Amino acid sequence: MAGRAGTGGRSVTSRALQVLDAFDSTAPRLTLSEIAERSGTPLSTAHRLLGELTAWGALRRRPDGRYEIGRKLWDLGLLAPVQLELRQVATPFLLDVHTATRDTVHLAVREGRSALYVERVSGRESVPVVSQVGSRLPLHATGVGKVLLAAAPDDVVDAVLRAPTRETRHTVVAPARLRRELAEVRRRGYARTAEEMSLGTLSLAVPVRVERPAGPAVVAALGVVVPSHRRDLLRLVPVLEVAARGIGRELSRVHAFH
Repeated sequence: MAGRAGTGGRSVTSRALQVLDAFDSTAPRLTLSEIAERSGTPLSTAHRLLGELTAWGALRRRPDGRYEIGRKLWDLGLLAPVQLELRQVATPFLLDVHTATRDTVHLAVREGRSALYVERVSGRESVPVVSQVGSRLPLHATGVGKVLLAAAPDDVVDAVLRAPTRETRHTVVAPARLRRELAEVRRRGYARTAEEMSLGTLSLAVPVRVERPAGPAVVAALGVVVPSHRRDLLRLVPVLEVAARGIGRELSRVHAFH
């Protein structure tokens, strides 16, 4: 049958997407055999698809023989509204927060059950963090993630709290406690974590809201990560809130999320 590959009935497009889906933040570079195994694709089929994807620019073959995501996908990804409009609007505000704090500043949106980091500003004085632009981290273990989870539909909250992962020994994984934390986030308007995603760090985050006909909606979360010895974390809440209101106001004005 035209457009089909192999005996499993999957289309060529489906197989190519599964090959691309083999890559993630924990495995950004893979060998042919690893890609075949992770994607459930026969070795010969994976080899052919890798050749086509590499020729198009979706993948790049490194000198050591491993494959990594190519520039073409990065360029296309930057055209997505979550990257293009949101980053263009938010970046000046993130720079303002970084200038005021000298700490790592994050902007994230919810993608399914993860926090997708769409922008990050840091400097030499900033504490090292695990997140990068394009990273997907657990909603329940990060400051921006807890803000986004607190605003998520009930079915998403239930799914996340059904089996929260323990990222460090300090990660809160008890569903009842997490529900109380989410209620607190909604009440006070910010979330904070202490070494839940990585040791030696604290995080603070606030929601970014836009005006919609049905009322304000949380479309992103703005956060900062500081060393765990800092004692003035809550003093940064007003700094983040001013920036978040600015981002939300600009997004509402340009209708980036309407």
